[in-house]
Amino acid sequence: MSVESFDVTRDAIHVSEAAAIHLKKQLEKHGGRGVRISVKESGCTGYMYVMDEVEHSETGDLVMNLDNGLEVYIDPASLPVLQGTEIAYEKEGINRTIKFHNPNVTAACGCGESFTVN
Repeated sequence: MSVESFDVTRDAIHVSEAAAIHLKKQLEKHGGRGVRISVKESGCTGYMYVMDEVEHSETGDLVMNLDNGLEVYIDPASLPVLQGTEIAYEKEGINRTIKFHNPNVTAACGCGESFTVN
């Protein structure tokens, strides 16, 4: 029998290098220290992502320190919905946007604002 380890800090979410660079630049413009990620009930299908520039984590937040100095705080109540999500910074035509690639999503609304998980 083997024992596998699970590091919730490392395995909770993944932030792409491009997204980390973009978020760090945004924080430098606005003076924030980190980004807090959570979900809230909203929209026609259930949840929506919330990303806030903040000065510090909230009690109980999972804290991730990225290589470029960016701090990411994850709301512990949102972790079951966010587990395994990749946050990417992608180019779409002339626009660039933050995208959440969440393996837990089972359906999304047509406008892309909300999603459902099982």
